[in-house]
Amino acid sequence: MSYLRKSIKFLPLLILATPALTAHADELADLTAKLEASDAQNAYIFNTLLFLIGGFLVMWMAAGFAMLEAGLVRTKNVSMQCLKNISLYAVAGIMFWLIGYSFAYGITEGAYISTNLGWQSFGASADNSSGYSAASDWFFQMVFCATTASIVSGTLAERIKFWPFLLFTALLTGFIYPIVASWEWGTGWLDALGFADFAGSTLVHSTGGWAALAGAIILGARAGKYGANGQINPIPGSNMTLATLGVFILWLGWFGFNGASQLAMGTISDVTDVSKIFVNTNMAACAGVVVAVFYTQFRYKKIDLTMALNGALAGLVAITAEPLTPSVPAAMLVGAIGSLLAMLTVPLLDKLKIDDVVGAIPVHLVAGIFGTLAVAFTNPDVKFMPQLIGVVAVGVFVFSISAVLWFALKKTIGIRVSEEEEYVGLDQAELGVAAYPEFVS
Repeated sequence: MSYLRKSIKFLPLLILATPALTAHADELADLTAKLEASDAQNAYIFNTLLFLIGGFLVMWMAAGFAMLEAGLVRTKNVSMQCLKNISLYAVAGIMFWLIGYSFAYGITEGAYISTNLGWQSFGASADNSSGYSAASDWFFQMVFCATTASIVSGTLAERIKFWPFLLFTALLTGFIYPIVASWEWGTGWLDALGFADFAGSTLVHSTGGWAALAGAIILGARAGKYGANGQINPIPGSNMTLATLGVFILWLGWFGFNGASQLAMGTISDVTDVSKIFVNTNMAACAGVVVAVFYTQFRYKKIDLTMALNGALAGLVAITAEPLTPSVPAAMLVGAIGSLLAMLTVPLLDKLKIDDVVGAIPVHLVAGIFGTLAVAFTNPDVKFMPQLIGVVAVGVFVFSISAVLWFALKKTIGIRVSEEEEYVGLDQAELGVAAYPEFVS
């Protein structure tokens, strides 16, 4: 009873304090709501910023492809490669805005193809429900689309006509790539199956590689590349300095390619993951270079710079399928094996008389396939069979459609320049603007 009497003594004070406590509770609720709104706004800003920064880094890769190809083709074809690279980027942007983005991301969950067609319109007001700006997302996805087309450009260099190449680029960026991307990133049937491709070893790089392989087979090799009795005649590039610069630009751009594929930077956890992706991406490329240097030294008794450059790219392509979950040693192993497989593929293509001017098929197709399959061993949540099914499905679809398109173009408007034009060089034959006029007769 004594405790009850003491409690009753404080009852008037409690009654008097109740309105104040209620007011404080309301203020606390308002403050909590404001903090939550502030957190959502900050996440929106940082997520959007990640897309924009990652997007312009991947866009910068277009310059890397242009410089790499300009360095690896002969002097008489440099202007053409520069023209093709800036043109394919422009066409990819227009096609992805007109139809590609809605085709890739308007698919019904688990479906095979989208029926949502139409160009993009970006509202003036922010939509916080998505967690990022719609325009920033479109830009980031568009530059991935353009990268796919860049892969094809280098393989078919020095003998393909400009306009058929550009027409194929429009079909690749408007339809083929968006369909493949929709299967996984658009929540299509491969996503439902459990297939995983973090930043596009298969969806981007192998897609470009399969399209390039089909084109190289139908187009044929450059004049003089292959002789009688299996003879292989090396055709040196024009400028190894430009080629090396191109690889460094691509290496830099890859941090946007893989890092921004985290798709979020609004939390401490997300930023930590982006940082780890940067490290794994970098170390895979480092391992790729070292393997290529040692391999060419022991295999050919001399180090091949072009192989070292492609070794870096092969390591980057291989780790792209899963740059987050591996440890650093595991990421280096993925990059090293991707590089070695690319090195082994180069002579195989020559035996088959498939002329790949810049080595895009070994780098983007072969290393891309390996990197995708390796995810099953570096990410415990991913199974091997969905990865294998995804690789095969993308390969069959892209190679078949690309082969049909290349063959149709060959039989209608033609895809290859004449022997005389190839001898003179495409800069003079199709452009009339030589990159090095002092050295081209």
